[in-house]
Amino acid sequence: MRKKVLVLGSNFGGLTAALAVKHELHGDVDVTVVSTSDRFLFNPSLIWLPFGKRRPEDISFPVAPTFEGHGIEFIHAGATAIDPDRRTVTVAAGGPAGTTHRYDYLVIATGYRNRLDVVPGLADNAVTITTLPDAIKAGEAWQRFLHDPGPVVVAATQGAGCFGAAYEFLFNISHQLRKAGIKKRVKLTYVSAEPFLGHFGIGGLPHGESLLKMFLRKENIDAHLGGPIDHVASDAVVLGDGTEIPFSYAMIVPPFAGQEVVARTGTLSDDKGYVPVRDTYQSRKYDDVYAVGVAAAVDVPWQTPTPVGIPKTGFPTEVMAHTAAANIVAQIRGAEPAHTKAFGDIKAVCVMDAGNNGVIILADKMLPPRKHGVLIPGPQAHLMKLGFEKYFLWKARHGYVTLP
Repeated sequence: MRKKVLVLGSNFGGLTAALAVKHELHGDVDVTVVSTSDRFLFNPSLIWLPFGKRRPEDISFPVAPTFEGHGIEFIHAGATAIDPDRRTVTVAAGGPAGTTHRYDYLVIATGYRNRLDVVPGLADNAVTITTLPDAIKAGEAWQRFLHDPGPVVVAATQGAGCFGAAYEFLFNISHQLRKAGIKKRVKLTYVSAEPFLGHFGIGGLPHGESLLKMFLRKENIDAHLGGPIDHVASDAVVLGDGTEIPFSYAMIVPPFAGQEVVARTGTLSDDKGYVPVRDTYQSRKYDDVYAVGVAAAVDVPWQTPTPVGIPKTGFPTEVMAHTAAANIVAQIRGAEPAHTKAFGDIKAVCVMDAGNNGVIILADKMLPPRKHGVLIPGPQAHLMKLGFEKYFLWKARHGYVTLP
């Protein structure tokens, strides 16, 4: 009997896992993808959208033709319930009660939802860029700001893990202020739960703190680090120690949580809605359930005075998805799932854009202890990110997930 692989999510993790399983088994498997979104979104480019440098259609494409071209069924609907004991997922399609889909193997690649309630006033008084609708809203607020400029705050709250996006947006704003001819009139402030500049949620890299201090000094940016945000007022970010930082425009990166359908499956997820996994990316409880990307729970190997998360998007998600796919293929072929890649051992590969400059970040491991780590600043980083965006969208659209 042909095995049935069900994938929840159609972005980096879901698209990669579904296509990798299908290709490796030469089509001799039934793969179905269920997703609330019918478009793949290149999230790293959301930093540019608020400034009009990208449109939604520039950084996304419809996934149905991609899946259908590779013999994968696509269902544009949300999963409403997961029953790992019965090996079923209920999907909000086909009537009021939904449709139940059976699986032999399940891949949870459902991504994240914003936890805007962590900081009172964040949702009402600030913007964020972590989803496409949020980035569009941030762009509308940016246009209003340009007509009446004032102080700007870019922040990452306690528990946030997407620090790279915060830094990129910070330096892109500085670049855009200069282009608009108002840089000298606008006070720009960075607020972060990180214990030091360049921690990034991965413990930092050699010379990263000194490099970012140089960047902030060059761009005349103030920084408040290592503490929580108490609340966001209509005109100021208020820190845990009572410090008030006025703003006319504030972009704040919140913490993430797992999707509610996963969180409701109590036997499967932790209290944040993430799935605890082994190094094979199998659920710790269910051998036939996998979780990749943000949906997978990752242990933090340190404690900081103010909690910080770990970035799991982009390259780490792809590695997890390929590892999970290889193990599903092994199980279908009757072998043990022997492919492992501990999250901390995944290479750190990131290009941080800064408008017309940037930093290439490379390390042999995502988390310490490491043997090698380097940050390479320069305009080549900006050009590299531009080129990679085009390459990755082409690769994903055509289903070439085995390419680097």
